[in-house]
Amino acid sequence: MHISELTTPALVADRAALDHNLATMAAALPGARLRPHVKAYKCTALARRQAAAGHTGFTCATVREVEGMAAAGLGADLLLANEVLDARRLGALVDAGHGVTVAVDSEETVAAAADGGVQRVVVDVNVGLPRCGCDPKDAGRIADAARARGLEVRGVMGYEGHAMVVEDRAERAAVVERSMELLVAAHELVGGDVVSAGGTGTYDLNTWATEIQAGSYALMDTAYAKLGLPFRQALAVLATVISVSPTWAVCDAGLKSLGMDHGDPTIPGATVWFCSDEHVTFAPDDGVRVGDRVRVLPAHVDPTVAYHERLHLLDGDEVVDTWEIDLRGW
Repeated sequence: MHISELTTPALVADRAALDHNLATMAAALPGARLRPHVKAYKCTALARRQAAAGHTGFTCATVREVEGMAAAGLGADLLLANEVLDARRLGALVDAGHGVTVAVDSEETVAAAADGGVQRVVVDVNVGLPRCGCDPKDAGRIADAARARGLEVRGVMGYEGHAMVVEDRAERAAVVERSMELLVAAHELVGGDVVSAGGTGTYDLNTWATEIQAGSYALMDTAYAKLGLPFRQALAVLATVISVSPTWAVCDAGLKSLGMDHGDPTIPGATVWFCSDEHVTFAPDDGVRVGDRVRVLPAHVDPTVAYHERLHLLDGDEVVDTWEIDLRGW
């Protein structure tokens, strides 16, 4: 199929760029050093490519993602890096023989894991991002509570998300170091073999973690592209020019097909003015015609992917495969 046959807006990825990104990360963080985060792409076909590269443990953000990965035969070692208060669906996966670990940061989430039938946990520690995670000083107490309920405490996790898109590398490295000092101190209280942290923006700076939870590197977005990382922009939303005026044009992508929380998307060879529900208004450098196709590059990969039902893999302008975004939804 040629891209001209796709109904737009359509989520597309350049196969050569994707292959480059997977190989580059596998060389930097081989095997278990990388625990890919499936929330970035929500697609078991892509996860299989990562498993083939040697990464067989995965990070998930939702119970639905854990269930989908297990159903796809990728359930040997799944970490739900999020707190849940009803773990019964996870316990059912454990009973079926899948390897499931869940994050806990309180006695309530410890009780939910134990009551739901999950047997393994990591203690989630607040390392500076005001989101989930316990105070580092409380990590040992929570680990003790988990062991008292008969749970295996594998170690700790902490997400230095506030460092991910800091553009200055030295400043980003300093934020990572301060964050990991907190996580290492908590690990000394908790014990276990796992120190899980990191992401695409800090994958080569975080030398404290035993495993890095990077996910966006596979497809990339324009926010991460600002950091000068060795990964290529693979992801785009293919759109059709539907209206042309003397100084601007409009294509049929918009807020409902693009993650906008990191800012406006980018169109190569054009200046994006603004986005509406179903439209991107842009000023092309060299002019466009109604019916032309443009590739709109999202600023944030994760929510962009979640808006779409499928991802079309491209070799140039040819569609060579189509993957279902089968982990989307709740």
